[in-house]
Amino acid sequence: MNLKSFSRKITVFHGKHTPEEGTLVGYGAIIEHLKLNMPFPERLALISEKRRSYKNENWNVFSSRNTFEDTLYKHLVFTLKYEGVNLLFYKKLFEKLSEKEVLLILKQEPTGQYSRKIWFLYEWLLQKKLKIKDLTIKNYVPLLDDKLQYTVKGERSARHRIVNNLPGTINFCPLIFKTEKLEAKINANVSDKKNTYLNSIHNDVLQRASSFLLLKDSKASFTIENENPGNNRAMRWGKAIGQAGQKTLSTEELIRLQQIVIENSRFLKMGLRTEGGFVGDRDRTTLEPIPHHISAKEKDVSHLLEGLFDTNNILQDPTYDAVLAAATIAFGFVFIHPFVDGNGRLHRYIIHHVLAKKQFSKQGVIFPVSASILDHMDDYKNVLESYSHPLLDHIQWKETKDHNVEVLNDTIDLYRYFDATKQAEFLYDCVADTLERVIPSEVNYLLKYDEFKRFIDNEFEMPDKLVAMLVMFLEQNNGVLSKRALKKEFSELEENEIIDIQNTFKSIFLEL
Repeated sequence: MNLKSFSRKITVFHGKHTPEEGTLVGYGAIIEHLKLNMPFPERLALISEKRRSYKNENWNVFSSRNTFEDTLYKHLVFTLKYEGVNLLFYKKLFEKLSEKEVLLILKQEPTGQYSRKIWFLYEWLLQKKLKIKDLTIKNYVPLLDDKLQYTVKGERSARHRIVNNLPGTINFCPLIFKTEKLEAKINANVSDKKNTYLNSIHNDVLQRASSFLLLKDSKASFTIENENPGNNRAMRWGKAIGQAGQKTLSTEELIRLQQIVIENSRFLKMGLRTEGGFVGDRDRTTLEPIPHHISAKEKDVSHLLEGLFDTNNILQDPTYDAVLAAATIAFGFVFIHPFVDGNGRLHRYIIHHVLAKKQFSKQGVIFPVSASILDHMDDYKNVLESYSHPLLDHIQWKETKDHNVEVLNDTIDLYRYFDATKQAEFLYDCVADTLERVIPSEVNYLLKYDEFKRFIDNEFEMPDKLVAMLVMFLEQNNGVLSKRALKKEFSELEENEIIDIQNTFKSIFLEL
């Protein structure tokens, strides 16, 4: 294979306009040149003919000073230096290159940090040892640059003199890039602010709020799936959410939870899928699948889940951010889509599980993140599709006799190694929204309810059930009791009492 001439000048690339004419380099240039069967990274690298550097949503534009020799090795050095590690890319690349070609690349700078990183990635991803002697130099270099991507403390590889600080295992290792948005969220200490806020609330109110928030989250999770569960079913799932973090995440535990989620399983095969799966529509006439997302191959599901569980254990590292860990594990799960049904609700349960396990919620208050997701459904859909849609061009499938999908090519790495940055940003937005809006709204409502109830108790001594009904009617009619309510449940009230009740309700609940 010719290991030179990867760069090309472009103004448009695969439907994306460049900010200016420039030279495509790094991941984009290599994937295009070698026709690697994988999606392009979200942001590609371009070297300008001018001496200026900047970036936008789709492009990292580098100054002409960054121009380098147009060889595969130099492009790989550029990716590791400026674009971060892309495990899917390196796996696809190494499958394309011969062992002889890899050795030729590594011989250019045998002890250089980038050669050592490429060498480590080759042996780690392929689980294959090259005919190279162990290094004896003293210094170790981290595999991931922690200025570009989030890392764990990691372990040393004496053979390569590399610190493997990947936040995962060979069987499941999504990566998250450091962005201004994520850094701002993490540095804002959302968890500490939440705990300070919750500590200011009386325990009695907090316990009641927790119960309401669990039910709210449970109902929201069903609503996201276009289901309208009864209160009993929602309360059962809410109870399960309330126990998140108490048991170890495992296949058996997920199957147990699926049995709670799925009320009627007569027409479903419960447990891990034994056939293909997809999310999408069907042709109304032929029932042919129209996938928006294609699930992992059924034969890969168990293996992927084991990798996911092992990575979850690694991310229990207290130095790794709880929300980033939750995004990695929960979105990884829903992309694998291991069950025929129940994946969405279990995916959101896993968010609770990881946050609880990492003690994000120290007062035992489950974050009702599903309620925030429900209020941001367009963003939720976009963040799911940002992963799923690019994959469709790289998954070969055919329709089965029962109008399902059968995946024909090897796709397991698409679910192991992906960029989870957008998912992490979305989840952090929802966590912040939950803290700033959802929880305070529920707590404030309870405080107002208690204030109104004290007024009713002092003046009328109504039973609790009748007070709840009174509040419900007043809420439904903007602080005014309907004629029907006045003729039936509240026919005993005098006109002046009705006016007093309505005015008090409005002053408490409807104050501006």
